[in-house]
Formats: sequence, structure tokens, C-alpha cells
Amino acid sequence: MEKSAKVSNWNLPNAISLYRLLSFPFLLYLIFAGNESLFAIMLCINLVSDAVDGLIARLFKLQTELGARLDSMADWGTYILAFTGIYQFKMDDHADHFWLLYVFIGLIVSYNLFSLLKFGRMPSLHMYSTKIGGYIQGIYFFGLFAFGFNTPIFYIAMLWGWMSSLEEIIILIYLKKLRSNVKGLYWVLQEGRG
Repeated sequence: MEKSAKVSNWNLPNAISLYRLLSFPFLLYLIFAGNESLFAIMLCINLVSDAVDGLIARLFKLQTELGARLDSMADWGTYILAFTGIYQFKMDDHADHFWLLYVFIGLIVSYNLFSLLKFGRMPSLHMYSTKIGGYIQGIYFFGLFAFGFNTPIFYIAMLWGWMSSLEEIIILIYLKKLRSNVKGLYWVLQEGRG
């Protein structure tokens, strides 16, 4: 008799995602307290831990529905922190380019609101384009707070984010039922609306 191994929700990748969620209020406090150096260090730790939790989950087959949702909420929190940190500490660096960031933020808010209205919860699609975009944007945020503004990396991060967000919106429009870990539009179209 063959038993299918059920992955426990209490695992390391989920704990790392939970840490990122729980660190959110502290990092928000650091922003409003004006503590840029400690905020930058903690944000960089969160960005690295975001890459690590997904890698561990995939390598050791510890992916769970709870983990996908925790990771998505933690990602959302990290974006809020990064954008708020940019606004508080790095606005001068972005003065000529800030409209790109506004469009990216608008797209992120749009697909999350659309998902809430259509499905009653935020998406956790974890598409390949979003994962790659997360790494590119993470590199940008990390570099910004560790070394300073880099125009080419900023443009690449924002444009990739636009494309990934538009793909997410198209998928959310297409799907009848929300599901996690869909890989991308190509795979969704292959599998059907389900």
C-alpha cells in the first residue's frame, strides 16, 4: 500500500514567510522613526529570506497552500515596506523616474483588488515571471538601500514588474476558480479555466 506524503504546514519555508510577516510592523516603525540604516539592514534580510524560503520549499518539496498564501502576504508586505522606504528615504534618487514606480504600484494594487472582488481573497499565483521579477526587484531594492540608486536596474525591475503584473491580471480574468502556483499564462491556457 502506497501512502502519499503530506507536507506539514509547520516547516522551515513557512516559518521564514511568517517571520517576514511578523517583522512588518517593526520595519514600518523604523521607517517612521527615520532609522534608515537599521531599516535598510532589516529590509535586505527580508529580501534575502524571500529568495531562501522559496528555494528551500522547492528543493525539499515543502510547498503547501498555506505557504503559498503566507509567501504572497509577506511579499505584499515587503513591497509596501520597500515603496514606503523609498518614499521616506530615497525620493530624491527617484525624482525623474518616479512615474515608473507609480505605474508598477498601480498594477500591483489592481490585480490584488480584482482578485479580492472576484474570488474573495488575494492571489498566490507564483508565476515564473513573478518569481523572476521578484528577484530582479529584490536586487534593485537591495542595491538601492545598500549601495544607492542604479538607473538601468530600476528600469529593468519596473518594466519586468509591469509585464508580470499584466500577465497576472490576464490570468485572473481568465480563471473561473482561483488557484495557487499556476506557473504562467501559457500553462493556465494549457490546463483550462478550471
